[in-house]
Amino acid sequence: MRLDLVLCRLRIVKTRSIARALAESGHMRINSRRVQSGSHPVETEDVLTIPQGQAAIVIEILRLPERRGPASEAQSCYRKLDP
Repeated sequence: MRLDLVLCRLRIVKTRSIARALAESGHMRINSRRVQSGSHPVETEDVLTIPQGQAAIVIEILRLPERRGPASEAQSCYRKLDP
């Protein structure tokens, strides 16, 4: 599944266009590799590092979300890790 779609469905960002811009900024990482495209594929067990201000959010994908559902459903698809 595309990175921008995963970020939107997991409710990390509000819209897919914001997710695409975040990916294209070059600051995101998937499994410690820099990503510069919103179309980069994401699979289960991937570790995403997402910049947020001066800090970063590190999450592991447990399962790919089927839709943009409620927050409780989205949070069951990933696990937060220590940065």
